[in-house]
Amino acid sequence: MTALLLGAALLAGCSSTEAGKASRASAGSPDAPAVAKFTAVPAVDAVDVPVNVPVNVTVSDGTIDEVAVSNPEGAPVAGKLADDKKSWATTEVLGYGKVYSYSGKATGTDGKKIELKGGFTTLAPAAQVRGTLFPVDGQQVGVAVPIMVKFDAPVADRAAVQKALTVTNDQNVKGAWAWLSDQEVHYRPEAYWPANTKIHVEAKLYGVAYGGGAYGAADVTSDFTIGRNQVVKIDTPTHQLVVQRDGQTVASYPASFGRDADPELTTPNGTFVVMQKDEQWSFDNPQYGYTNVLKKWAVRFSNHGEFIHENNDNAANIGNNNTSHGCANLVEADAKAYYDTAMIGDPVEVVGSITTLPAKYDWYDWQVPWAQWQTMSAI
Repeated sequence: MTALLLGAALLAGCSSTEAGKASRASAGSPDAPAVAKFTAVPAVDAVDVPVNVPVNVTVSDGTIDEVAVSNPEGAPVAGKLADDKKSWATTEVLGYGKVYSYSGKATGTDGKKIELKGGFTTLAPAAQVRGTLFPVDGQQVGVAVPIMVKFDAPVADRAAVQKALTVTNDQNVKGAWAWLSDQEVHYRPEAYWPANTKIHVEAKLYGVAYGGGAYGAADVTSDFTIGRNQVVKIDTPTHQLVVQRDGQTVASYPASFGRDADPELTTPNGTFVVMQKDEQWSFDNPQYGYTNVLKKWAVRFSNHGEFIHENNDNAANIGNNNTSHGCANLVEADAKAYYDTAMIGDPVEVVGSITTLPAKYDWYDWQVPWAQWQTMSAI
C-alpha cells in the first residue's frame, strides 16, 4: 500500500513538472512575445508636448526597420535614423497645437516584428510673442553698436529668454546682456567692439516659454560686421566737433552746441550712439516756437532729441557761441562731410556741459557703468 502511494506521489510530481514545461513557450517558439520594445518620447497620447524638443524613438533588443512622425496633414516630419538603427530623432521643429501620429516597425533579436502606433499633441500657446534682432543680417555698424532683441509683448520669464540668446565673434570679445525693459534686452562688451569684428547672434526663441502662457513665435539670427573705429568727441566749451579714427584726429569742425547756461537746452554729457541718418530732417519744438524746420545732413545720436546737422541759419555762431537747443550745428559743407563718414553705431562722446543726461533715452547703453550693466542681466 505504501509503495502504491509513493508511486502515485511520484507520478503527480512528474505531471506537474511536465505541465509547467508545456505552459512555458520557449523564446523562439511562435507563441512567445517579441523581445523588442519601442520607446517613444513623447509617449503615446502625451499632451502639451514642447515644440522645440526633438522627438526620439528607440528600440531595445532589436533594430528599427522604419519609423515616421506625421503631421495632421499626413506629411512626414524630417528625421534621421542612427547608424546602428536603434534610435531615430526628428530634425525639424514641431508646430504649435497640432496632433502628430507615430508609425514604425522594428525587428527583434528573436526575428519577430513589432509596430509603433499612436500619437501625441503639442502645446497650444495662449499667445505667441515675436522678437526682432538688430543689427540685421549683413549690416556693417560702428564700434559702439549694441545688439538688441525687442519683443512685441512683455516677457515675464526673462531668464528663460536670455538663455536662448547666444553671441559669438571672431575676436573672442566678451559681453553681457542687460534688460532695458520687459520688452527689450541689449548686449554690449565692456569697451567698444574692435574694428572689423565679425559677429554672429542666435536668438533660439521658438518654443521658449515666456511665462503667462506666452511662447516664442520664431527663431531669429544675424551675422553682421563692425566697421572702422570712428568716434565723435564733443567738448562743448571748445565749439569744435572732433572726429577721430583709430584714435587719430581726422577732422575738426567748428560747431555751435546747446546753450551753456540752460540745463534744458544744453548738449548733455554722456556717451551716445549714432542711431539714424537722414539727408533732410524736419525739426519741431512748439515749446520753443518752431515747427517743420528742415535741415540737411541730420545724424541722430540720442532719442532725447540730439542731432549733428547743418544749420547755415546759425552760421554766425558756429565755432564761436553755443546757441542751439541741444544739437550740434555745423555749416552745410562740414555737415555733409561728416554725414558721409558717419555710420550707425558710431559713438558720440560729449563732455563739458552743465547737464548729464539720465540713462533712459534709447540707446543709452554706454551711459550705464559696466558693473551696473552686469546687474541688469536676468541670469
